[in-house]
Amino acid sequence: MLLSYSDCFKFLTIEYKTNVMGTLNMLGLAKRIGARFLLTSTSEVYGDPLEHPQKETYWGHVNPIGVRSCYDEGKRTAETLTMDYHRGAEVEVRIARIFNTYGPRMCLDDGRVVSNFVAQALRKEPMTVYGDGKQTRSFQYVSDLVDGLVALMEGEQIGPFNLGNPGEFTMLELAEVVKEVVDPSATIEFRPNTADDPHMRKPDISKAKELLNWEPKVTLRQGLPLMVTDFSKRILSADK
Repeated sequence: MLLSYSDCFKFLTIEYKTNVMGTLNMLGLAKRIGARFLLTSTSEVYGDPLEHPQKETYWGHVNPIGVRSCYDEGKRTAETLTMDYHRGAEVEVRIARIFNTYGPRMCLDDGRVVSNFVAQALRKEPMTVYGDGKQTRSFQYVSDLVDGLVALMEGEQIGPFNLGNPGEFTMLELAEVVKEVVDPSATIEFRPNTADDPHMRKPDISKAKELLNWEPKVTLRQGLPLMVTDFSKRILSADK
């Protein structure tokens, strides 16, 4: 679905307000009731990184006025607010930087690359690859993320912590894995790349392994069939 510039503006403005005002409101609530606050940040705080893989000490390479900036800078601001409340108001906080995550019960058309590829292959539509498909991402299964968040909240470390699977795939490699699982005859359609699309994305999870005793267990080829089964049921049900 293509959105007009007006629709995109409204969506991105809401997204930025949610990241900033929503975080501010929840930090205020955590301060009032003495709660431990978890910020689910994102690997997008690293922007189009010049460091690979990305460590938590890397400050990022972000375009502050680009088309992706509302999300990137919204999350960076949320991290700033979280640490300010920790230092200034003694709120107990935890920060997780979440890398690409997939699994059952995701929205069928949420625009994320794994959802897109799986839904398109199941519907016998070409899988849409933007640019040359050589940009890389790392994909973690949802149960691994949950385990990481629980370990973070139950521990004494503030973070930030990278929570992601360091297995790295190009978009073309991901498309091939989806073809293996869904339909070997599935095709690929190339389209112009989006602005400020990061060329590389891979977490360094050394810190989480050492301090949280956490690392992902589910590989892409193990987790993807579980997602495909769920998507297949819902797509077939919607078509009836």
